[in-house]
Amino acid sequence: MMRFLELLNRKKYRTSQPQQSSKQPSGQSSQPNRQPNNDLINLDLPQNVAYIQGMFTQTPDLNVRQFTIKQSGEQAALVYLDGLADKNSINNNVLRPLQFESETSDAIGGFTVTVGRVQTLSAWPDVEASILQGNSVLLIAGRTEAYSLDTTGWPQRAIEDPQIEASLKGAHQGFVETGSQNIAMLRRYIPNRELKVLEISVGERGHTKTSILYLADVTHPDVLKEMEDRIRQLDVDVILNTGELAELIEDNPYSPFPQFILTERPDAAASQILQGRLVVVVDRSPSVLVAPVTFTSFFQNIDDYSTRWSIATFIRLLRLFAFFIAVLLPGLYIAITSYNFETIPVKLLVTIGESRGRVPFPPFVEAILMEITLEMMREAGVRLPAPVGQTVGIVGGIVIGQAIVQAGLVSNIMVIVVAFTAIASFILPNYDMVAAVRLLRFAMMAAASMFGIVGIVIAVMTLIGHLIALESLGTPYGTPFAPIRLADWKDALIRMPLWKMKNRPLSARAVQLKRQGSNHPEGDS
Repeated sequence: MMRFLELLNRKKYRTSQPQQSSKQPSGQSSQPNRQPNNDLINLDLPQNVAYIQGMFTQTPDLNVRQFTIKQSGEQAALVYLDGLADKNSINNNVLRPLQFESETSDAIGGFTVTVGRVQTLSAWPDVEASILQGNSVLLIAGRTEAYSLDTTGWPQRAIEDPQIEASLKGAHQGFVETGSQNIAMLRRYIPNRELKVLEISVGERGHTKTSILYLADVTHPDVLKEMEDRIRQLDVDVILNTGELAELIEDNPYSPFPQFILTERPDAAASQILQGRLVVVVDRSPSVLVAPVTFTSFFQNIDDYSTRWSIATFIRLLRLFAFFIAVLLPGLYIAITSYNFETIPVKLLVTIGESRGRVPFPPFVEAILMEITLEMMREAGVRLPAPVGQTVGIVGGIVIGQAIVQAGLVSNIMVIVVAFTAIASFILPNYDMVAAVRLLRFAMMAAASMFGIVGIVIAVMTLIGHLIALESLGTPYGTPFAPIRLADWKDALIRMPLWKMKNRPLSARAVQLKRQGSNHPEGDS
């Protein structure tokens, strides 16, 4: 019986397969007429134009302009995608010189155009990639090569203030979605010939252009080679933003901690390049990737170097304290009220008992309820428009907090704990680290609900061990504390005066350590 059912299922599966039809669906053309000689460009212009039109089927924005070059009398065709190419540049810098001007030039095959960059192409895949990148391609009868003309003009956003990383004393410029503009902004900060750009194309469909920027005489070659190998080995359709690239090339994808810094500020990226690190610019993404980094890098901000060193040191220590508050405070509340209530003074214990007298839930359920409510209001404030989002955050926090306390579902102490936790998480300057803190908070709460303070201690020890074992592009994540590198303590959780930081950080693995000379000011003393 079982054998009969198995055979019946196999027969059913086979009959359910769709029949292959030799007829192409309406509206879709078959494979374009492949040219001989490995997809090389043909001498016949009409055949080349037909091949491109067959390559871009159902593409109404494909424009083909056929004309006669006045300089030589040759028949030509200009192919470009409407919306990706600049029509003014095409009309003024390509078509007008070719059709109406009689001057000759030997620079690019005996004809004159006034665009910035011209490349010679000999294969159809290169022609396809050039058109999709926004260039216009010039085909000439009787020639086995095409010419890619730089006439890109896709929609671009103006340079504005960074949206996530607010600037206090730094520049009010943020990266945009155009990779060439982002590279130009970095060159404005580092006008040095040693600033090199290594371009890599990623993706089988999108061909996303990624650019690795580094100082050739400062960056360690092994770090550059490791980053280049990881990007070149990617086998994906397309990279849409820098966050996808960071997840695909990071050392430990299962760690809650970010292993690369994503920044949208050019001055912050330039500062990291000067320290000997790499910056990866992804075209079509308004943020760049910085590597390698350490755990303490996420507590630093470029504005710290524009503030007096004593104030900057205090702010960094405050951020570290806020990190521990955001991770541990709800768990400590659960541990103390559930297991280790003998560790707090009697008067405070009575106050907590009175506050929790009407609450029907245990502390863990109470904390989970409030934390999830807080996360929902946070996400609602982010997704809604800015004026509405702020109103939802303020009004929702006040109304829901007051109502839930009056209903007896949550104690007043729990509301205070959640409020302190939220404020502490807002102090951290890096969004990715804030997201990791939000996740770790629930793990600490679960450990505290099962084992009390002992569970928190075990969880913290596990977390420290994970930080020590973690790496960022082969660099220890816990440096300069694990392994200990005293030279980097000057710019870790504290910031010494700038004139004392003469060398680049060892965590950047720079081959040229000297950053500056003796700049200590000579005062009256």
